[in-house]
Amino acid sequence: MRLFAQRDAEEFAKTGEKVFRFNRDIRLTPGARDVFAERGVKVIFEADGPAPSPATAPAAPSAGGTKSEWEKLFRSPEAESLKQQICEIGKRCWQRDYCDGNGGNISARLGDVFICTPTGVSKGFMKPEMMCLVDIDGNQLAGTWKRTSEILTHMAIYRAVPQAKAVAHAHPVYATAFAMAGLEPPQCLIPEMEVFVGRAPLAPYRTPGSADMQEVIKPLAPKHQSILMGNHGVICWGTSVEDAYFKMEITDAYCRTVVVASHLPTNRTTIPAEGVRELLDIKKKLGLPDPREDYKPVQLCEVDPWNMISDRPCGCSSPASGGGADAGGMTNAELEALVQRVTDEIMRSTGGKS
Repeated sequence: MRLFAQRDAEEFAKTGEKVFRFNRDIRLTPGARDVFAERGVKVIFEADGPAPSPATAPAAPSAGGTKSEWEKLFRSPEAESLKQQICEIGKRCWQRDYCDGNGGNISARLGDVFICTPTGVSKGFMKPEMMCLVDIDGNQLAGTWKRTSEILTHMAIYRAVPQAKAVAHAHPVYATAFAMAGLEPPQCLIPEMEVFVGRAPLAPYRTPGSADMQEVIKPLAPKHQSILMGNHGVICWGTSVEDAYFKMEITDAYCRTVVVASHLPTNRTTIPAEGVRELLDIKKKLGLPDPREDYKPVQLCEVDPWNMISDRPCGCSSPASGGGADAGGMTNAELEALVQRVTDEIMRSTGGKS
């Protein structure tokens, strides 16, 4: 499945065509639909119709290409489009407080090479001419600004996931708070998170940009498009720059909602296992990966996400503690229940005397 994003819709509208036809192999983003509505382009779904041909990247120079050859590729229309998209998404990240100072980085695939953000620049004030061109090893091929220092983490994802077309890393407050607390967001609470993201695993802390960071991210990327980075932030991959950003936005909005809901004095509900099964079926039809795809309903939401675990008011699980498990293999809540049962039994046997 190909994601048809806002930028794609804008390019299509420039052709002057007033009808856009697509099939089940194409998923239009909300931004793309907004562009078509504004430009008066009629959108028609044809289940068995031909899909629009995706833009193909220009041929890259052969190994050992000259500087001028790489510069030509770097200034091609396809490269310029990616630069614009990256700047736009960088601005969105900055406007939503996902990037503090010069934090965060974004990259996009251009055939066998990649366009990425520069180091030391606020994501809200980037310009296309600041972008950099790098190879799969992170070597800079073109661009006058120095590439981001964390590009090798992006490359770990591109190597592990061939279908990844873009990677975005930022420090959204709520998702990063979960990562700092050593918690993975609970599941089975909001449909959008289940369908478009699924589980957002927590990778252990490693020095940003290091080889160790690559090693902890690489095995998680094939099954998860959004990954929390211990004490650091969030990294997401997508089928376009906008799609990678969407995964970031959905993850942080979800974490924020969980934090707020965990403090409300009311009965907490969850999506039933059968409901989650239906959501995963929808996700499969959309062509979105999820490691729970073959789970039976009984295997979904086995743990109550709202289970009050001592000092973890959001009821989330901690990889470091095994979901709140004590040394005996029980959660704090289970241990407390056992202690209460033993206490009650003692009180009954002694006639209530202590």
